[in-house]
Amino acid sequence: MSDVTRILDAIGQGNAQAADQLLPVVYQELRRLAAHKMASESPGQTLQPTALVHEAWLKLVGQENRKWEDRNHFFAASAEAMRRILVDNARRKRTLRHGGGHQRVEMDDIKLAVENDDLLLAVNDALENLAVADKQKAELVKLRYFVGMTIEEAAQVLAISEPMAKRHWAYARAWLSEEIRSQQGP
Repeated sequence: MSDVTRILDAIGQGNAQAADQLLPVVYQELRRLAAHKMASESPGQTLQPTALVHEAWLKLVGQENRKWEDRNHFFAASAEAMRRILVDNARRKRTLRHGGGHQRVEMDDIKLAVENDDLLLAVNDALENLAVADKQKAELVKLRYFVGMTIEEAAQVLAISEPMAKRHWAYARAWLSEEIRSQQGP
């Protein structure tokens, strides 16, 4: 039994001090995953990897009746928390109060590109539809797209083989691409 699983068991049994022990054990891995995801975000992003980890941590430990079965379940919950934070951040930036979708552009950086926030929201909407059709494929996308895990890492978290994860990833990418295309219209 890994240290993470042992600590998660203690948390599940109501040991209040166990949550304090968990963060130092998982922090570096969560930070690495957040940094990987944040590297693909648009320039001028106000949310930093450390802040993403901290916000995800607060969501995770702030849940009532939290019980994680094992290390994989914990990291899947972490991926979901990070995804929700990134989506909420993208939605917040699109509100009128925050510029209504207008983005600050430095004169030196002018180039035509797809807005990452729009893409993030489109992926999130399509992902919710995929979750209805196939929850495991949707979880794989969350781990890969929103957390930045490799196929191998995501397969381990989902407790599936790497070849199956690769097949699920190929299917999910095609499905999401078609779903996003249909959302945007002709």
